Amino acid sequence: MAQIVIKNLKKQFGDFTAVRESSFTIEDGEFFMLLGPSGCGKTTTLRMIAGLELPTSGDIFLDGEEISQRPPSQRDIAFVFQMFALYPHMNVRKNISYPLVCQGMSRSAVKDKVAEVAKILGIEDILDRPVGGLSGGDRQRVALGRAIVREPKAFMMDEPLGALDAEFREHMSEELRALHDRMGATTVYVTHDQLEAMQMSDKIVVMNNAVVEQFGTPQEIYDKPATMFVADFIGSPSMNFLKFHGKVGRHDSDVTMHDTAFAIPQTREPFEGDLAFGVRPEHIQLSDAAPYRAEVLATEYLGTTQIVTLNTHGGEVKARISAQQAARAGETVGLEFNPSTITLFDRQSGRALKSELNEGILHG
Repeated sequence: MAQIVIKNLKKQFGDFTAVRESSFTIEDGEFFMLLGPSGCGKTTTLRMIAGLELPTSGDIFLDGEEISQRPPSQRDIAFVFQMFALYPHMNVRKNISYPLVCQGMSRSAVKDKVAEVAKILGIEDILDRPVGGLSGGDRQRVALGRAIVREPKAFMMDEPLGALDAEFREHMSEELRALHDRMGATTVYVTHDQLEAMQMSDKIVVMNNAVVEQFGTPQEIYDKPATMFVADFIGSPSMNFLKFHGKVGRHDSDVTMHDTAFAIPQTREPFEGDLAFGVRPEHIQLSDAAPYRAEVLATEYLGTTQIVTLNTHGGEVKARISAQQAARAGETVGLEFNPSTITLFDRQSGRALKSELNEGILHG
């Protein structure tokens, strides 16, 4: 397996820029996610790594070798598509063995290798069945089998679970991560599902409008979002943004919002202008004694917790609190925020201001 390094990667289709100056490193053996909404450039990036698209500019290194202009056959990369892309006229065994047969491997070696892969994937009992009659989950296992049987340096997966129903998709995501861990493979996986990315990945690149918005571990991206887009895209419910016009100094530990002072992580840059006070729903507490007031608009019961929607001077916010705590529509309550979790954003650019919370993570 191998490290993959992306440097200043760019892809244009005529006047349209699909990927703009992307740079990041996928370490050897990582389960790496390319995450973002439809049309953000994540699949184009994956296809450039695999060799199915050639970059307009930039470099791709696989195991230390520059491969950006090499054809797919010279990259030692396996690709798993969303729609399986199996050969319908072949049974399961022949679909899995096809790459090895093309390489000229001996019949006995092919047989042994297919048996090994079938055991790993739990499909030994369907090897001689036609692929047309298989369930979606079994067809996905066959597609994975055809990819891993070659033992490539890296695996590229383009929303491989996207065609499955929700319940089976969750089950297969667990199996896929367990398979990755057993093999120690370098895996690059495209998805638009932020829950899937957070649950499965070691590292995530979040893309939007052809640009890499943030690169890091799931916890870094959740706790320390680099932009308002990332903060809004990650999390369910997503981060709240209370809007206000304010000023902070280089080493301030509080900010005044709507005539109320709030403790924040110590700032690392001065700023004055339109700000957004970013706070996750689980970091809001309802307190009668708190001076910052809000009206309860609605509650949503979720078992052990509830989501409370509130109207504040800075806009609507959602708080995740215990289901045992009373919160009734129409009443006025006080809000308290966990100061160590607050992120301030420049509303015009959308970027997070540097603070002791995100120092060393954001903006270089």
